[in-house]
Amino acid sequence: MSAITGTSLVDHPDHHDAGAGTDLEPTGRHRRVRMLQLPKSIKIRVGLGMAVFFTLLAIIGPYLAPFNPNTSLTTNNGLPQPPSGAHLLGTTQVQQDVLSQLLAGGRSTILVALIAGIVATVLAVLFGVAAGYYSGWLDDLLSMLANIFLVLPALPLLIVIFGFLSKSASPNDLLIGLVISITGWAFGARVLRAQTLSMRNRDYVVSAKIIGERGWRIMMFEILPNLVPIVATSFLFTVIYGVGAYTALSFLGVISVSHWSWGTMLYWAQSAQAAQQVHIEWWWFLPPGLAVGLFGTALALLNFGIDEFINPRLRAAGLSRRALRRAGLPSQVQLGLTPVIRTPEGRPSA
Repeated sequence: MSAITGTSLVDHPDHHDAGAGTDLEPTGRHRRVRMLQLPKSIKIRVGLGMAVFFTLLAIIGPYLAPFNPNTSLTTNNGLPQPPSGAHLLGTTQVQQDVLSQLLAGGRSTILVALIAGIVATVLAVLFGVAAGYYSGWLDDLLSMLANIFLVLPALPLLIVIFGFLSKSASPNDLLIGLVISITGWAFGARVLRAQTLSMRNRDYVVSAKIIGERGWRIMMFEILPNLVPIVATSFLFTVIYGVGAYTALSFLGVISVSHWSWGTMLYWAQSAQAAQQVHIEWWWFLPPGLAVGLFGTALALLNFGIDEFINPRLRAAGLSRRALRRAGLPSQVQLGLTPVIRTPEGRPSA
């Protein structure tokens, strides 16, 4: 007996008798194939672990900071001190602890990125799904609005917007996230609109219309559940965009440089020319740069893992030859042909 589930091909184990309880007690290979359907990808594991780490860092980081990030710990200004037992990541030019700044700045950076990602994803869902479902003049209006935000240069627009806002010593992270989300929703809305257009004439949507379901209920309970993977991908990439935009704005000094974030650390390091010194003061700019890069990498890995989880072809393609053999999957399948194996009795099965 053999079974093919999706793209999985499982041969009948030799040590089982034909028809001996195979429906009630799954074999070892059945268990392995079933595990392939669970989010056990190494990309998801690594990405999720890194994302959880940075999220915890944003929550408890300021409480773990050994010093006040604004306090000069000595009057011996002028020379940043390299990492030591007293300062694990060294000090800045005014003898401020770099580790404390890194821990304190992580909360603002990640919080702004998450706020921007959530708000931009909600806007993308509202505009994209509504435009694709109703079409007509509403589709033209929302599509035109999305196209306008797509062609506008995001960073210069944000610089202009923040130029009109007051540069207080403690800017509101919620307000910063909301402003960044204005420039980050359009691409997701275009993708969701295209997918909604392909679903609006499906049988289950037409049936819901016939029985008198309201439009918002059809979009919420019939169309949106089928768009969850796209919504998740849009959210992850929008968070990455939020991290990059906030870091760039802080690095350029558009947002108050007294409000600690990873971009603010890079601003002060650049102002003191930490990378242009004879002895490069790497401990000043490398930790925040790595933190930004690793957090973005974590979200990208999560997105790739989600793609593999929802797409059986990508899930099988991500396995090594040895893992494919253990799972009972063919290592190479010729395109256009259905894999056929023979049972111990000699009957072909596909």
